[in-house]
Amino acid sequence: MAARWRRILMIFVAAQVLFVVNTLEEEDVPEEWILLHVVQGQIGAGNYSYLRLNHEGKIVLQMRSLKGDADLYVSDVTLHPSFDEYELQSVTCGQDVVHVPAHFRRPVGIGIYGHPSHLESEFEIKVYYDRTVVQYPFGEASYNPEEMEANQKYSKSTEDESREEESVFWTILIGILKLILEILF
Repeated sequence: MAARWRRILMIFVAAQVLFVVNTLEEEDVPEEWILLHVVQGQIGAGNYSYLRLNHEGKIVLQMRSLKGDADLYVSDVTLHPSFDEYELQSVTCGQDVVHVPAHFRRPVGIGIYGHPSHLESEFEIKVYYDRTVVQYPFGEASYNPEEMEANQKYSKSTEDESREEESVFWTILIGILKLILEILF
């Protein structure tokens, strides 16, 4: 009789463990997120795998390393982001999440890096469209971090262009002066 109760208790405990594990694996995703794609892949240690994101709007990339440790790098400047060149990153040992702002130029480059601590890494990326609306408590004239970041990028690029023009001007001027000095002496 005791063996029967022990067996029933073991089955009950096993069922509870499976229930807890299944609820932990299910991700809590806000209702405003719409699943667009699910991508699974493998990557060797120290290597990159590249994806291209063409969807407009706010996008959420959620990557889970199924085996090993894969890291996520995102850029709107290059289609081949790396740990040296990226705009957004997530390099955790667990779940990696990156929020791609709506103002990023498309296509957006996504780089998945296989960490050298494992010979091979397996990953799963879920791509969500985030349709949450930003509420402005003081109207649209209030601070918008995404808009400010876009304006800063624009001002930096115009500043860099003016420096490049100035540099070209000085290079030409110095070349002409050297030429005049060679002719005179």
